[in-house]
Amino acid sequence: MRTAVSVRLDEDAQRALSTLESTGLSRSAAIRHALLEAALNLRRRELLADEVRLLEADEVDRAEMIEVAAMMEGLRAEG
Repeated sequence: MRTAVSVRLDEDAQRALSTLESTGLSRSAAIRHALLEAALNLRRRELLADEVRLLEADEVDRAEMIEVAAMMEGLRAEG
């Protein structure tokens, strides 16, 4: 199903669209590309945040992280 969308672009969005169009994409293709990339990036950030929450909840991993940080601090050159 195709849906037509109307949008008002501010100057930043217009410049971004022009940049995408300068690669040879049509206006519609550039907008579709940008929407898909934005959604993918959002999903990646959500997955990364989920992974961080899991790691923070892992007591064994947290203890190892603290141990490594202490070891690295001990190796750091003074001065």
